[in-house]
Amino acid sequence: MVETAGGGPGDGTAEVLDRPLPDGVRRRVVQIVSDGFGGLTVAELPAQLRQYARFAPNRRAKFAGNAMATALETDTLFRQRIGEKLREAQPELAGALDSGSPPPAADPLDVAAAAYVLRPTGWVKLVAAAGEEAQRADAERADEESRAELERLREELDRAREQTRAETERLRAELDSAKREAESLHRKLRAALSDVKRGEAALRKMQAETESLRTEGQAQVSAAESEGRRLKARLGEVEAALEASRRAAREGRSVEDMRVRLLLDTVLDAAQGLRRELALPPVSVRPAETVDAVEPGRMTPKDIAARALSENDPAILNQLLALPQAHLVVDGYNVTKTGYPQMPLEKQRLRLLGQLSQLAAQTGAEVTCVFDGAELAAPVLLAPPRGVRVLFSKPGVTADELIRQLVRAEPPGRPVIVASTDREVADGVAKAGARPVASAMLLKRLS
Repeated sequence: MVETAGGGPGDGTAEVLDRPLPDGVRRRVVQIVSDGFGGLTVAELPAQLRQYARFAPNRRAKFAGNAMATALETDTLFRQRIGEKLREAQPELAGALDSGSPPPAADPLDVAAAAYVLRPTGWVKLVAAAGEEAQRADAERADEESRAELERLREELDRAREQTRAETERLRAELDSAKREAESLHRKLRAALSDVKRGEAALRKMQAETESLRTEGQAQVSAAESEGRRLKARLGEVEAALEASRRAAREGRSVEDMRVRLLLDTVLDAAQGLRRELALPPVSVRPAETVDAVEPGRMTPKDIAARALSENDPAILNQLLALPQAHLVVDGYNVTKTGYPQMPLEKQRLRLLGQLSQLAAQTGAEVTCVFDGAELAAPVLLAPPRGVRVLFSKPGVTADELIRQLVRAEPPGRPVIVASTDREVADGVAKAGARPVASAMLLKRLS
């Protein structure tokens, strides 16, 4: 840092510092500038320092130290303003420097920093003397610290040597003990190895004998299991054949008897109904009365057609259920999901079965309700209502297939009515001779 001559004769501004400013003096100079910085307006500050005007003194000295030192060196007016602030803050030190007799008790670094800012006559000597004094003080302090560090290291070396000696003695004693223990363990190890070798030989002999016995036993067990499976399979075939023959003889007769008896009851009931229908009053019929014509006051065929029932009229279902030995088969979930789909499945089943029980009691018809068992996670605990047969389809069998099996099981000629909206079910049961009706018709009848 070199100062150019910029003042008049008779002061120290013409003096030039021919060496770098000592670090200690530089730090004190930056602190002086930072302290006087806050007393200046923004306009009085150099342009490069105005951005630090709002900084606290400590932050200003930390972040703007280099900029303040440069401005103080190059801007004479700024240095004079800082000098004025220093004279106001430390008038005694400034007066002593102006008189050429700095206070003996003052810190040489403070004196040199103040002299660098105020530039009295002989300020270069004060700065150089402060730098030399600081260097001597640093050298003495470093020498003292070196002597103290050397003494500390000597003491640590002596302690380390003593600890090393003690540790060496301890390790030597432990090494002797470990050698003796190792020799003892070596002897025990040789004895154990000898025992292990004898044991391994005996084990190999026993394993060979065991393997031979296991192989022989497995061969015998395999032969016995093969013979047992053959005999069991033969026994199963015989039992299955016997049971099949018995079932065929028993079921063939019983099913045929049941079908014939049911068909006979149907024919008899139909004949009785026909007899009742044909029980006309005793009148004499004339040939002219058999000619088809319209007589006064009687309905024409067109009028009769107008009185025909609608295909969704529940009265049709009543007429079907009134037939002799009628059997109503209900597609359960198809009906409930048509009528009340928002209810849980359990409540759907209970509501439908309760209504079907009333219908069976009113009509005397046989009623079977079929539910799909594929949606059930467990068997349903359900007590069928009076007069209603409740069936669930088996795994792998749909309710539609179960309904078709029920229709095919009935003898030809028996009136069978199937309630379902499923077109595939309706077409299938119609081909088998049953009468399909829509679920909506059954719901109207039940309501």
